Amino acid sequence: MEKAERPREKAVKYGITYLQHRELIAILLRSGYKGKSALELADEILKLRPNLSTLSHVSLEELISLKGVKRAKALEILACFELSRRMAAARVEKKITIQSPKNLVQWLNMEIGYQEQEHFMILFLNHKNELLTYKDMFIGLENSCNVSVKEVFTYALRVNASKIMLVHNHPSGHVEPSKEDIAVTRRFIDAGKICGIECLDHLIVGQNHYFSFKEKQMIAS
Repeated sequence: MEKAERPREKAVKYGITYLQHRELIAILLRSGYKGKSALELADEILKLRPNLSTLSHVSLEELISLKGVKRAKALEILACFELSRRMAAARVEKKITIQSPKNLVQWLNMEIGYQEQEHFMILFLNHKNELLTYKDMFIGLENSCNVSVKEVFTYALRVNASKIMLVHNHPSGHVEPSKEDIAVTRRFIDAGKICGIECLDHLIVGQNHYFSFKEKQMIAS
């Protein structure tokens, strides 16, 4: 490869945003191995997931299974992916208010939308809809009924939340709510009325799609 076409040289000349996905990963790799360049090895890494959105969930074991990727290099790549997720979360936390699900969908899909297990997350907000914090309350199989209503509202009171938003993913990518999802939502709405904490919405995310109970008028405004 001519020097001017190498990823590092292109980044210096044109800026890092000019580079393709494979070139960015090649910079992280620094080198390939005999018979395979860093760019070709980057292509192998990109093949581990069907699209870029899911690449951040690649595992250490998957990376080191590739010839030419040692444990130290795999950890550097995973650290880069994790940092990108945290930066996305930080951008959400700085939002003044959460006015609609569309404010959150990109971040939530990056966070849990492509996970292979179900994650049930709660967002805790103040009376102005400002995000105070969020917490993963349950990770497991597709069974939202295992989420403890008591634990959620105990934590909400601890952080002085006035409102909560329920969020979980459907690993299948189909975001239509199940009967269990609807029942769980009703439990949180009823418990919230007793505690004086509004259940603002329930979002289901999956592979860049989402379903909002509030948008579908399944939660009263």
